[in-house]
Amino acid sequence: MRHVYSGKVRDVYELESFDPPRLLMVASDRVSAFDVVMAETVPGKGQILTAMSCWFMELTSDIVPNHLIESLPTPTGVGEDIDPDFVGRSVVTRRAQMVELECIVRGHLAGSAYKEYMASGTVHGHQLPAGLKLASALPEPVFCPSIKNAVGHDENISVERAREIFGSGLVDRLADASLAVFARGSEAAAGAGIVLADTKFEFGYCDGELLLCDEVLTPDSSRFWEADLLEPGREPVQFDKQPLRDYLETLGWDKTPPPPALPTEVLSALSARYRSAYERITGQSFEDWLSRAKAASLTGGPGCGD
Repeated sequence: MRHVYSGKVRDVYELESFDPPRLLMVASDRVSAFDVVMAETVPGKGQILTAMSCWFMELTSDIVPNHLIESLPTPTGVGEDIDPDFVGRSVVTRRAQMVELECIVRGHLAGSAYKEYMASGTVHGHQLPAGLKLASALPEPVFCPSIKNAVGHDENISVERAREIFGSGLVDRLADASLAVFARGSEAAAGAGIVLADTKFEFGYCDGELLLCDEVLTPDSSRFWEADLLEPGREPVQFDKQPLRDYLETLGWDKTPPPPALPTEVLSALSARYRSAYERITGQSFEDWLSRAKAASLTGGPGCGD
């Protein structure tokens, strides 16, 4: 394997023995907030993200194809033995040329969208009705593109601006696919008593085909809220990493490296929230995922993505 890239959470390797090349994407237990990676890790986080993303990729593959080849890699699938540290947290994927546009879909007011709305009554330049509160449902889900600005931070832009940069045809395809996958994810979450408030998708091209890539509807890329306790105007009960952001906001930290130290109770609470979201939405046991991943890595049996 040849190391290609390391992001805030994922490490990417090229499997050089395959033609065309395949990638091995490994989700670590690292956690970031405000574009800064924390010094501590969240136990089991990478395995939970992998399990949940694979489940949603299979659930939405009829809407848009994705880059997944194997969701439980085997020695045959990677061309060599699997590092024990990668078990349950790695997938084999097609290599895609990524579209440099983050495709956000918002169904409720939160985060930067809430701040923009309070200042101007808009979200990514899209005019919304007056009187909405924190966590209010939008009249309908809104496609909200984002790009990296000159200093590397996410910059919310309007759909019209995205069309100027990437072309109307591509942006409209991305919007349609994003909204359809969001609707499928919302339906799955609602069946478990959870609200999918917003999420972020990434797309790329492989052999001329547009693919859904990276992660899909995980607690790292989405906001999941407890439906029964949701009350507009009040902070929702959340299953994502928002509690980490909220904790950091109390410290007076300037949101630049180095990050402040995180107490064990914050890390443990994050791990429990991630696991709860996975098990409730998918109806599957996290321990079962780990058992199947270990069996695949030892026996060379087929992964569920085969």
